[in-house]
Amino acid sequence: GFLEDGILVQDINRTRQRYLCSWAFPWDVAAVLPTELLCLLSGVSGVLGVPAARANRCLRAPRLFEAFDRCETRTGQPNAFRVAKLTMYLVLGIHWHSCLYFALSAQLGLGTDPWVCPAFSYPLRRYLHSFYFSTLVLAMVGDTPAPQREEEFLFIIASFLLAVLGFATITGSISAVIANLSAADAAFYPDAGPVRRYLRAQGAGGWLVGRVTRWHQHLRMQRKLPAEQEVLQHLPRGLRAEVAASVHLPALRRVGLFHSWEHEVLRQLVLRLRPQVFSPGEFVCRRGDVGHEMYFIREGRLAVVAEDGITQLAVLGEGLYFGEISLINIKGNTSGNRRTANILSIGYSDLFCLGKEDLAEVLAEFPEARAAMEAKGRELLQRMGCLDTGAEAAAVAAEAEAEQQLWGLEVALEGLQTRAARLLAQLEASALRMALRVQRLEEQLPLRDGAPGT
Repeated sequence: GFLEDGILVQDINRTRQRYLCSWAFPWDVAAVLPTELLCLLSGVSGVLGVPAARANRCLRAPRLFEAFDRCETRTGQPNAFRVAKLTMYLVLGIHWHSCLYFALSAQLGLGTDPWVCPAFSYPLRRYLHSFYFSTLVLAMVGDTPAPQREEEFLFIIASFLLAVLGFATITGSISAVIANLSAADAAFYPDAGPVRRYLRAQGAGGWLVGRVTRWHQHLRMQRKLPAEQEVLQHLPRGLRAEVAASVHLPALRRVGLFHSWEHEVLRQLVLRLRPQVFSPGEFVCRRGDVGHEMYFIREGRLAVVAEDGITQLAVLGEGLYFGEISLINIKGNTSGNRRTANILSIGYSDLFCLGKEDLAEVLAEFPEARAAMEAKGRELLQRMGCLDTGAEAAAVAAEAEAEQQLWGLEVALEGLQTRAARLLAQLEASALRMALRVQRLEEQLPLRDGAPGT
């Protein structure tokens, strides 16, 4: 197939027509011509050998490089493909060098001195000796017989120069692969080195450095990606929603709050969620802190602990959520927007975090969920004794009174708008009558100026 406007076209007729009209077709035809048949002609075989006659096969090299580029772009393991391609180039280079070495040895005479290829009776043995000799030379091991003739000296010097160039190329390629691996790793996972160096420079305890190290190790071992937003930020919003939904929607549907939510609302919600991982013994939130986020438990267990930080009052598991009380304006809440409980991570906990502004946008689009969250929050506040029923009733009454006043203001505003519309209509009618009178007076003025005796 071929790409047209970024879409892969696999129609055979269109592909055939495009290929026949491309620049690659004549080169491919020239590459597959059986030019080695020229060696069957008398007098040609001595001048042009079969390997030289097949040199037209090298015309396929651009197509080979094109195939390599496409495969490297589409494969899921580009670095492994680069290493395999480099290995193939290395073996191919040694093979070509061994062919040149054998050709030179045949020209000088097989077995005439220790440097040239011995006159083995089996061709495979000759090839293996030539390949071994070329490997030693190109690897610059040096364990080779000393050259005896000028041709041999020149061949060895040229081979050493090629070996130096090859080593530089290989070193650069391997360095690029390692750099790509490090860059890809840094794009997904944070680097723990700066934090450890900072803690050591400030004289922090080794236990804290160990916690930081173990947290980073957990992220890598469990494939947790805290930098998910940075990775997906360059995608368009629709595609970013599809990617986030395919990754997080199954876990999000396990949350009881979202069982009745529509699919489109969940797709918009996953764009606002931020994954966070908490280590064992770490407080997710403390009682009295100002709340700016609510959390959904994706994996792990969390404990609601007393003020001593040890006694467990309840255990929260996968699919539950907390922290919404400090974000939702529940009438009669004496704690305001502050946390009402201490939440401690028992092990490594994988949570979804939703900010206050994002939650307000979601609840504005889904009022049923807001009512359900307010009902649960009111129940929890009553259980903890943080709900003032009198203040709630007063707030409800004040809200009803405010709504009544607002309704009265709306009625008064509608009356004023009606009166203003009437006055505007009267003003337009008066302006029209005035214009008609002025027009009649202007028409009568020339008649008076032309009357007799004036």
